[in-house]
Amino acid sequence: MKNIFDIARLCLCDDSIEGKLKWTHLAWQQFERGELCFESSDSPKAIDQVRFPPRPILMSPRHMPKRSFNTSEGKTAFFHAIAHIEFIAISLAWDMLYRFRDMPESFYKDWLMVAEEEAQHFSMIREHLVSRGSDYGDLPAHGGLWEHALQTAEDLLARLAVVPRCMEARGLDATPVMVEKFKSIGDATSAAILEKILNDEIGHVELGTKWFRFECERQTLAPDKKYIELIGHYEMGKPKGPFNREMRIMAGFSEAELDWLEK
Repeated sequence: MKNIFDIARLCLCDDSIEGKLKWTHLAWQQFERGELCFESSDSPKAIDQVRFPPRPILMSPRHMPKRSFNTSEGKTAFFHAIAHIEFIAISLAWDMLYRFRDMPESFYKDWLMVAEEEAQHFSMIREHLVSRGSDYGDLPAHGGLWEHALQTAEDLLARLAVVPRCMEARGLDATPVMVEKFKSIGDATSAAILEKILNDEIGHVELGTKWFRFECERQTLAPDKKYIELIGHYEMGKPKGPFNREMRIMAGFSEAELDWLEK
């Protein structure tokens, strides 16, 4: 039997695109064959040991070049940005699984599934980029995505609130708009890719909600109140809308949480 936490460590410490994909797909295949052990046999290594490829060059959001979506270059830059989000999301899912122990076995199975789906999303977007004459790493990328993991490495509730229930939930607000934009210009291929990702991301945010509420119950905390407290702290205030209320309700957001966001 292979140990899930050993594979997680190998994946997180691998600094290559191919390595992170290889370890993710291998773990998922072993899980499907019933060959994975979920017993914690060691303590997680410090999060600063997680590695990433040397490319793309990472920049702060304010230094990212502005490109018009109405140009071919702008559309390529858009998909490069999505590829980067999906690539970082692989490690975010693995780190959720690896870093937080003493949870039910289904917690680790859930986040392994998320890692596998994020890897599939990345590969799909990367293939689309290649079809446009580019590849992941050819353009600079947003350098702040992994910061959320670093900030919440010691607090499971904070990680669940900030990563799936804030950062990833923003995709539920933005992606439907982009799907319609691609449909309006007759780009059915791009629209279909984004719709596939959106459908999976609803489930990822829903898992964030599920385990956030589980941990709140275990700590005898009120989930709505704790969510508002954590987002206010880590996001330094309330996230900016507009918010897709319908999508967020599908992903488990409560009316109280949405009322606070939209207030």
